[in-house]
Amino acid sequence: MLETVVFDMGNVLVHFCHERMCRQIGALCGKPAPEIRALLIDSGLQASFERGEVSEQAFHQRLEELVQRRLEFGALQQAGSDIFELNREIVPILAGLKAAGYRLVLLSNTSVAHFEFIRRAFVVLAPFDAFVLSYEVGAMKPEPAIYEATLRAIECRPEAAFYTDDIPQYVAAGRRHGLQAEVFTTAAALWEQLTLRGVRIAQPG
Repeated sequence: MLETVVFDMGNVLVHFCHERMCRQIGALCGKPAPEIRALLIDSGLQASFERGEVSEQAFHQRLEELVQRRLEFGALQQAGSDIFELNREIVPILAGLKAAGYRLVLLSNTSVAHFEFIRRAFVVLAPFDAFVLSYEVGAMKPEPAIYEATLRAIECRPEAAFYTDDIPQYVAAGRRHGLQAEVFTTAAALWEQLTLRGVRIAQPG
């Protein structure tokens, strides 16, 4: 019997676009989007930010050094974080699970800037009881440490928790840690996966 449901954030609760991030930061810096992708993503700087190895202030300073231009902190926050759209179909599932008494845990590779932007912009994080965030844990999926932190956050036996994520590699890691887990595709498919495990909530849509 399930007690806890663990959700990924990106492309599950919210859709996101790294290309949009690179275009928006590029416009701020006067650089083409491919160059920004190389500086941020290909270089590993964004991953270091999401791992918590680089603070928001250090990320800002490092990008200024790379593009050789002063960047207003708030403008960079907006350009780098205004890349999300709510997955509206997931909202009724969250509401149904919360009303039925399930514990909700977020497990996400994310930066402090992205997490705080989503928390301000959408209500989708409001039902959650706990957040396991890469920048706080100092580890990223599929590394064991972030799943070990999740096992502490679920407050139940691993087999009594269900985990949904759009990345098959991350789902496989969840299963290795004892969680019931399935790849997320659509809200309707998630509802079916939960229903098969005895969850009774209204069907979305």
